[in-house]
Amino acid sequence: MNLPIPPPLGLFGLAMVTLVASSQKLGLTEGLSFVMPWAFFLGGLAQLMACIYDFKQNNIFGATAFGAYGLFWWGVCVSWLIKMGVLGEILHHAADVRQLGFAFVGYFILSFVLAVSTIKMNKVMLLLMSLICILFLALAADAFGEGSIWKQVAAYDELAISLVTFYALAAKYLNTFFGKTMLPMGAFKA
Repeated sequence: MNLPIPPPLGLFGLAMVTLVASSQKLGLTEGLSFVMPWAFFLGGLAQLMACIYDFKQNNIFGATAFGAYGLFWWGVCVSWLIKMGVLGEILHHAADVRQLGFAFVGYFILSFVLAVSTIKMNKVMLLLMSLICILFLALAADAFGEGSIWKQVAAYDELAISLVTFYALAAKYLNTFFGKTMLPMGAFKA
């Protein structure tokens, strides 16, 4: 059976959720209510769908990245529900944001490992994974109360992730659709 290539769907999920989430962090929008659907469906579900297809195609990078980040966004959605008190006052008052900091550290470690593997891929993916590493470090520093500058670093970095990811999805989709390089990804020389 010939399966479609999953990266454009997963990349679109990442590009959209980081665009919408960065708008809130940058103060361009307020609250999380309308960020959550994008995080759940595109950040979570779309990336998990891409993960499943990448597993079927033995793409360890895509399966791991899309699976881990898809589950990340579902975890973020539940965290936001707790923060807003939707899941009850007991959870809301018992929440310790530093626990998110430890989750961000764990995701930084995963992202660093994935970034190292992109050295065998291309420069766009290396840039994207490097930006994701910076994001998780900034989110962790913010969660641990290391100063408000880290929230701003995370906000601008998340916007940069969105822009780079939109380029990556366009390149992957168009290059595959036309069967030739329409948008270069910056292959490393062997």
